[in-house]
Amino acid sequence: MSEIIEKIKQQITENQVILYMKGSPQFPSCGFSAHAVQVLSACKKPFAYVDILQHPDIRSELPKYANWPTFPQLWVKGELVGGCDILVEMYQKGELQELLADIPDVL
Repeated sequence: MSEIIEKIKQQITENQVILYMKGSPQFPSCGFSAHAVQVLSACKKPFAYVDILQHPDIRSELPKYANWPTFPQLWVKGELVGGCDILVEMYQKGELQELLADIPDVL
């Protein structure tokens, strides 16, 4: 297995909530990433992030590993939740808040 895949697996394992996005939560570089951050922030739970624009190796390998072609990608407790549209839909139904309910309030 490639070194990049191992790095991705480590990030997903070490962070209960991690968002692979374009830019950072403070300065998202695309509308979808901005919307994902907005929805996650509304849940008032901390999350880690990886700026895929700064990590082209992860940007190219993660879609193959996840079998999910687009960004952002939210992972919770080692499982891929989905992208922006799924997060928004889950948030509107209260499902995202439920999924994150047992996440500690600090990283």
